[in-house]
Amino acid sequence: MQTEILPELLKTPEGQEADAILRACVHCGFCTATCPTYRLLGDELDGPRGRIYQIKLVLEGQAPTRTTQIHLDRCLTCRSCETTCPSKVRYGRLVDIGRRFVETRVERPLGEKLLRKALVKVVPNPFRFRALLMLGKIISPLLPAALKKKIPKIRSAGSWPAATGGRRMLALAGCVQSVATPATNAAAARILSRLEIDLIEAPEAGCCGAAAYHLNAQEEGLQAMRRNIDAWWPHIQAGTEAILINASGCGAMVKEYGELLQQDTRYAERAERISALARDPVEVLSEADLGPLGKPGHRRKVAFHAPCTLQHGQQLRNLVEPILSKLGFVLTPVPDVHMCCGSAGTYSLTQPKLSARLREDKVKALESGMPEIIATANIGCQLHLEAGTSTPVVHWLELLDEG
Repeated sequence: MQTEILPELLKTPEGQEADAILRACVHCGFCTATCPTYRLLGDELDGPRGRIYQIKLVLEGQAPTRTTQIHLDRCLTCRSCETTCPSKVRYGRLVDIGRRFVETRVERPLGEKLLRKALVKVVPNPFRFRALLMLGKIISPLLPAALKKKIPKIRSAGSWPAATGGRRMLALAGCVQSVATPATNAAAARILSRLEIDLIEAPEAGCCGAAAYHLNAQEEGLQAMRRNIDAWWPHIQAGTEAILINASGCGAMVKEYGELLQQDTRYAERAERISALARDPVEVLSEADLGPLGKPGHRRKVAFHAPCTLQHGQQLRNLVEPILSKLGFVLTPVPDVHMCCGSAGTYSLTQPKLSARLREDKVKALESGMPEIIATANIGCQLHLEAGTSTPVVHWLELLDEG
């Protein structure tokens, strides 16, 4: 695609990056068929091709409007289009750049601004999120049914095995996951302990930065990334072999630290190293001898929901399912496995109607094989799905921990 990006933008790293991404797009439209919002709304402007063209126009000097902003907001950033694209257009990065550009030029309604500011301040902060969760539990009898369903259940983490002094990996505690589903990292620690690997957390680390970054509070997101790098670096220097990230959304973000901080002379080299060490648990377990885990499945029927951040963001497809089958679980069929559940970080709060429609479709697909349990690989998907079904929803690592 030919471009005429504004000269002043082409002098900036982001402008140059956007120009290169736009030029890679041949406008073929293959992406449209796999876009969740296009499938729901049937509007070209609510599909990747249409959004790419809108971003192109504003970067070339056309004034963005509130309508432009709405179409970009509706994008889930699920990146299914990237998996489909024959030209390997980096749409997710382009939409981040486009949204930030539009955000500085289009005034949002007051309600949206307040909601987004609240999400940036509360979601990445475990202490504030925990306080909000406890308040929600207290007043839940007074809440509407739809809002009540969004309040996560209180879960126990269980024991964390003592370190043995052998192989060592770091775990990202994260923000929402550390409060709402502490059992995820604890289960990972118990599993890895049986494989003779110590899993530890760095207390100073926190939110991966995705929540703020994708809400256009990009500097706050970058600060979270720098804080994590500072917290992890002594452990890296001491020989930690990998950073295990059990929320696939966080994993996708940490794997992009090197790219997002490449212009930061203080952090660029370390950020690149951190990204290289980031691992989803399926990458570790796919290469391990799982004999010590036994056969925890016992023919239990499981529907696996592959988060977009796992299959599209990290391009890790069809890896969890073979592990579950090997360990005795029976995988039920899931139609349209590539489609988003509607969680998408804070999307379920900023776009509740679209998110609910996507969840309804996803739950129908997951339950079509009549599973006993639904497993996933991302905290956002887990909480979002369980609010829309009576079938138990867990992180897939919890299944392995049952052996």
